[in-house]
Amino acid sequence: MSFTTYYTASSLDGFIADAEHSLSWLLSRKNDSDGPMGYNGFIAEIGALVMGANTYRWLLDNEPDTWPYDMPAWVITHREFPPQPGRDIRFTSESVPAVHAQMAAAAGDKKLWVAGGGDLAGQFADHGLLDEIVVSFAPVTLGSGAPLLPRRLELTPVEVGLNGELTCARYAVVRD
Repeated sequence: MSFTTYYTASSLDGFIADAEHSLSWLLSRKNDSDGPMGYNGFIAEIGALVMGANTYRWLLDNEPDTWPYDMPAWVITHREFPPQPGRDIRFTSESVPAVHAQMAAAAGDKKLWVAGGGDLAGQFADHGLLDEIVVSFAPVTLGSGAPLLPRRLELTPVEVGLNGELTCARYAVVRD
């Protein structure tokens, strides 16, 4: 079974995007992509990723001319999106276990990434398909927005680090 990670950033009060779906509160923070729990080391281990429609929409709206991923990406959605020639993006409304199996087959011996959002990561956890959560906490509170993980989930702390302005934490998911 492939190792699956929910790697994300959050405000201190537990939101991954503000009420207007903005990440300006995060993108203005200083951090080192090669530092503790940094993006470069993380992405080098990823063989496939999955995201929900809101995360995909954010990428289209904010990075329309680039696609930041070299590996296959699944978008779990019931919405219609325009095709993206030259990009390995697979739109699906299949179940989380079916998508996880497809991702695992595509990733080979590399890890799987649940890129967002929080409810999607929770669905992977609901099916016993989430192994760890890595969160970079920004020193800001938002008051509302998209929640980090909108369900109860037991975790074991594994690692904590400081990366620029971000406090990073790695947790193992506790399975029953």
